[in-house]
Amino acid sequence: MNQDFAPEVTAVLDGVRDLLPTLRERAEEGERLRVIPDASIKELEETGFFRLLQPKRYGGIEADPVAFYTAVRDIASADGATGWVASVVGVHPWQVALFADEAQQAVWGDDQSVRLSSSYAPTGKAVITEGGFKLSGKWSFSSGSDHCSWVLLGGLVFNVEGQVVDFRTFMVPREKYQVVDVWNVVGLRGTGSNDIVVEETFIPEAFTLSMGETGQCKGPGQAVNTSDLYKLPFHSIFTSTIATPIIGMAKGAYAEHVEMQQKRVRAAYLGEKASLDPFAAVRIARASSEIDAAWALLINNLREEQAHVAKGEQIPLELRLRVRRDQVLGTARSIEAIDTLFEASGGRALAEGTYLQRAWRDAHAGRVHAANDPERALQMYGGHQFGHKVDPGMY
Repeated sequence: MNQDFAPEVTAVLDGVRDLLPTLRERAEEGERLRVIPDASIKELEETGFFRLLQPKRYGGIEADPVAFYTAVRDIASADGATGWVASVVGVHPWQVALFADEAQQAVWGDDQSVRLSSSYAPTGKAVITEGGFKLSGKWSFSSGSDHCSWVLLGGLVFNVEGQVVDFRTFMVPREKYQVVDVWNVVGLRGTGSNDIVVEETFIPEAFTLSMGETGQCKGPGQAVNTSDLYKLPFHSIFTSTIATPIIGMAKGAYAEHVEMQQKRVRAAYLGEKASLDPFAAVRIARASSEIDAAWALLINNLREEQAHVAKGEQIPLELRLRVRRDQVLGTARSIEAIDTLFEASGGRALAEGTYLQRAWRDAHAGRVHAANDPERALQMYGGHQFGHKVDPGMY
């Protein structure tokens, strides 16, 4: 697949793949620390991974997003937690590119390797004031926050009368927020998805982005970052960012399961070789089909959106809803595949240190992310077929 990408992008993907054995070896260390080891972040940075979606104006690559998702899938196939953090931290340069250039300059002007974490649920409060907003509150689940010096936070905007008038993303520098260590969980332990606390602080207008605007595939940063990359729908890019690591986990679980079964002798079945069990072969075939389908639909939908952008056309709401439909079902397919493989792997798959048991825990942890809520996404798609009104800003 590398031949489909520019040489600079191919070099990043090759570098990522060379790292996979090392990332896999560090998975237990990440679980113990409850954060991705610094060495893994440093080595991913050295491959150019975190610059894939960053504007060229600030040392980025402006790569095909399919290349980004390919790298994320591969990283997650070695370690789900590292893949998750790589995905959510690696996608943020794409959104920063939509902010006013003043904000981009503040992030990357002195150091083009600066990273950002996020927490988009509007659990904070912003009040309009002269020149910007007063922001305060607490946000949860900011994956990779220990490795970042800025954060992107979702917040409802209130006017002076106390009425909600907007929903914005606020870009906040490290000196204005606190990371609170609360991440004690059974899955995705290594992601360090801790809380962010902001005491009331002033955020200039240029350091905010209206979700109403991004819902229309717009942002002030498009005036200086003119690539088609930055004209794709926010929700298509970000929800795919959440689904892809889980597809990668399924890919890694599949590889380990096949390897285990080739060596496994089933004592309960009179020493039968698992590789000769026809039912085991059927499970492998079904699981591989689900994983392939999840990936193929994700990429095909993105390619269709890119084709519309390349022609200067508005992306149809039908397609944007289909992206969400197939994204949540892609997550479901991947988890179903992992469940099938895990259940068929025997007691040794339960051992600490195996990829399979960790992928099982990590994938189910990733499933509870709001972006993977299947009923809401499917209801919107199905309702649209019946003529129900749908807010395109949410898709």
